[in-house]
Amino acid sequence: EVQLVESGGGLVQPGGSLRLSCEASGFNFGGYAMTWVRQAPGKGLEWVSSFNNNGGRIRYADFAKGRFTISRDNAKNMVYLQILSLRPADTAVYYCAKGGSFSGREYYGMDYWGKGTLVTVSL
Repeated sequence: EVQLVESGGGLVQPGGSLRLSCEASGFNFGGYAMTWVRQAPGKGLEWVSSFNNNGGRIRYADFAKGRFTISRDNAKNMVYLQILSLRPADTAVYYCAKGGSFSGREYYGMDYWGKGTLVTVSL
């Protein structure tokens, strides 16, 4: 059974940083791209970043470039998302997802998702 469990969210003041973690199990982790997607309150899903399994190509949404860093540890079946200089607009539930393909603009088609971890950026 595929499982993705996110952690590391919480309440952070503007300008702070967080590292989100996602522990994966139930599949050959190293054989798949891993993706982070977020959903702000009242809004739709927004692709953040992906780290593929073939050559280690990393991609970011335009808004994520410069402040977000995705990484993965295939030995531990973990994928991470470091976020710096957090802004209130970063408030969202952050989901870890398995797989996906790059459309030229974003990743799509992820087949398994975790339950998410809430990041709240506020004073």
